[in-house]
Amino acid sequence: MAGVNGEPILEIKDLSLTFGGVQALNEINLTIEKGDVFGIIGPNGAGKTSLLNCISGVYHPQEGNVLYKGQMINHIVPHKRAAMGIGRTFQHVELFRGMTVLENIKLGRHQRMPEAFFSSLFRVGKGLKMEMKCRVEIEEMVMDFLDLSAVRWKPVGLLPQGLQKRVDLGRALALEPQLLLLDEPMAGMSVEEKEDMASFMIDVHRDLGITVVWIEHDLKTVRDLSNKVCVLNFGVKIAEGDFREIREDPQVKEAYLGMEG
Repeated sequence: MAGVNGEPILEIKDLSLTFGGVQALNEINLTIEKGDVFGIIGPNGAGKTSLLNCISGVYHPQEGNVLYKGQMINHIVPHKRAAMGIGRTFQHVELFRGMTVLENIKLGRHQRMPEAFFSSLFRVGKGLKMEMKCRVEIEEMVMDFLDLSAVRWKPVGLLPQGLQKRVDLGRALALEPQLLLLDEPMAGMSVEEKEDMASFMIDVHRDLGITVVWIEHDLKTVRDLSNKVCVLNFGVKIAEGDFREIREDPQVKEAYLGMEG
């Protein structure tokens, strides 16, 4: 997988984040180009999820800037970043377990719906038309794309972990993102489920043209899917490049106590 044209879609400049006396991120600089599948790896506690949280707006860094398509978004709240086209999944699935698969995924389209409060409230006029259009698009595009149609009416809480992760991805795709942040999308999956998720990630990138920034511990999968990789350790970026370059870096080898691949 490779970037499309070298055009930056996300820039991280001198980003630092602290919690009390703990330095979670220390002067991180990254440029993600449109069309990248950009892998972020590192030992536990390296700051990987903290970085995604700064990009999505969950955390607010004390220093540095986050630029999305050239616009500084430091002070933009998470739901408005989502409306700008930044989708997100979570390491620990954050779904409404009592709601159906379809209902959970439809929530992802909320930020794309026009503001028509009364027509939406009473399901008439413009609000009803947009809701029906939203449902058709989700059912025909997202549900079919991720092979979830057979479980659309099942409560999410009754599904196995692998399917819940796929629903989480579907909710993010319903937003129609241009940038997709995936936090360990394959965590807790069987080998077969990981293969399915890898296939869906390839389809998301190739068929939908979405730029992906993702965290993953399975280094062989990162090698196979990512065109660029960044390595964090104790909140510091210690290497960046393609997988072959970073795996030979002495600091990376030390951080991982020997890498295989």
